[in-house]
Amino acid sequence: MEAMKLTLRQSLKSLILAGGLWVLGCPATALAEPLWRDYLKKPDDWYRRAEGIRIANNVLSWQSVHGSWPKNMDTTAKPFTGDAKKLAGTFDNGATVGELRLLARAFRATADPRDQQAFLKGLDHILKARYPTGGWPQFYPPGAKYHRHITFNDGTMVHLMELLREVATSADYEFVDAERRKAARESFDRGIQCILKCQIVVNGKLTVWCAQHDEIDYRPRPGRTYELVSLSGAESVGVLQLLMRLDHPSPEVVRAVGAGAEWFESAKLTGIRQTRVNGDKVIVKDPTAPPLWARFYEIESNRPIFSGRDGVKKYDLAEIESERRNHYAWYGDWGERVARDYAQWKAKWPNPAGASR
Repeated sequence: MEAMKLTLRQSLKSLILAGGLWVLGCPATALAEPLWRDYLKKPDDWYRRAEGIRIANNVLSWQSVHGSWPKNMDTTAKPFTGDAKKLAGTFDNGATVGELRLLARAFRATADPRDQQAFLKGLDHILKARYPTGGWPQFYPPGAKYHRHITFNDGTMVHLMELLREVATSADYEFVDAERRKAARESFDRGIQCILKCQIVVNGKLTVWCAQHDEIDYRPRPGRTYELVSLSGAESVGVLQLLMRLDHPSPEVVRAVGAGAEWFESAKLTGIRQTRVNGDKVIVKDPTAPPLWARFYEIESNRPIFSGRDGVKKYDLAEIESERRNHYAWYGDWGERVARDYAQWKAKWPNPAGASR
């Protein structure tokens, strides 16, 4: 029965990713993570049997010449048979991080040197990709477009930093040499400093983060044409959660978390509900609806903003074209996660007075 469930979920994942669809307002990649978690929970013996060996071999075949993996591909399903030089690896949408975790788990079970070598190649790629300013681009080498910016979008930087922290501190990665583990720790620490420097200040007060920031001077930067410079109600959640998971947060981190949580409370939207009318996303008034948060807020005014593929800023979701309105997550319950985690965190790390700077 469990094998049947896994097969069904894997088929669903492949179908969704192939079509680039959104389900229940979540990006397709949100459905990919549980599949990785399922494999990571498998016992050692599973990795030594035919199915585990096959899946690890499939993942190995999809590694690019740089050491990364492509996104929106189920790299466990079948082997790659094309030209490896044409594989476009990325850190976006959880790519590369998931594959590296699986190969590390496979190596611990099988001691297959190919798994270790591929893992180290991927780890070296991540370490090399970090900017001197502490952040990561969407992929490496990054090119000249928006992908080069420090990328919080879709959790890219947070995912990389979580893996580096595991490599640096977890006994599961004792197969990694001391020099690389030290480099992973240093990169993680530099990433935390980068996060603090990217936090946007409005009228002297710390707020949250943009989905992308400049790789040199930390300024908020645009992404795709419909992803304008803004305060991000979606991407900032993962950043705050990462900061709240630090074992020994500095006063600067404590201040950053408190300010971010305060911003989410200030950005809460009440009395509205997102629904569909004839398949079209619309916002309606509903005083009983739970709070919502917009994905993007104008930095100067803290007003929700929207944009179609023309890149023109709008203040009403109804004013952008149907395609972007219906195939992008413009609203969500993101702030509820911040409030839940912050309520537990602040009891241990009370926010010092003044989140301004």
